[in-house]
Amino acid sequence: MPMSLPVLLISVLLFFVLFFGIGFLLNMLLRATWVMAIVYPVVTILIIDEVRFIKYLTDTQNSFSLLSNRLTSLALADIIILLFGLFGAICSGLVIKTLRAKGYQMF
Repeated sequence: MPMSLPVLLISVLLFFVLFFGIGFLLNMLLRATWVMAIVYPVVTILIIDEVRFIKYLTDTQNSFSLLSNRLTSLALADIIILLFGLFGAICSGLVIKTLRAKGYQMF
């Protein structure tokens, strides 16, 4: 069933704001500017895949095969939503970097 345009727009906005906020807080607390942009692919894999994380260590070949099948079967709307989540994580790093360059010590 195709996703309607209002649902897509709300989902895109939600993922952007969610990962921007999480990334901003993590960057502020851990003082590591790109932490969420690095963690985001792992979070995306956990969202997409139905394989338990421990299976990637015990049954690596089969787990990655199932992951590649899931990635190639994603709909365009899902890919757009996930890309905007990544964009939000990257934007949070850019905002923190800009704030630190302008002299804000709490960031």
